Amino acid sequence: MNGWLSAAYPWFKSLHIVSMVAWMAGLLYLPRLFVYHSMASVGSDTSETFKVMERRLQRGIMTPALLATWIFGLLLTGTAGVVDWRMGWIWAKLALVLGLTGFHAMLVCWRRAFAADQNRHRTGFFRIINELPTLALIAIVLLVVIKPF
Repeated sequence: MNGWLSAAYPWFKSLHIVSMVAWMAGLLYLPRLFVYHSMASVGSDTSETFKVMERRLQRGIMTPALLATWIFGLLLTGTAGVVDWRMGWIWAKLALVLGLTGFHAMLVCWRRAFAADQNRHRTGFFRIINELPTLALIAIVLLVVIKPF
């Protein structure tokens, strides 16, 4: 079984990177939409437009990209010789990816609250959380490229 994984490795790695880029774009953009949505009056045309944009981004791009990132990432980890599980960097990377997955789930909850006109957070909150995926991305890239431990 591992032979076909090794043969497909360049494809899986490429698709993993493309999926991750699409997912990260959404993780960076959706909280930014929340910043502007939180400033719009409930029931306004602007608020309703943000609802559509947020739903399409989350359902049409972010969630499929999340699933693809995980699928191709798991296929990569199943390829012989790709990951040395004794190294700490892979565990740190996986912890950060799990954190981003949890962050994604929180964004879904907040999007649903906006859709129901029940947002409880201020603009400043969304400005702060908008920076979290950037920090995780930097850490993940450094871990994967440098493999410091």
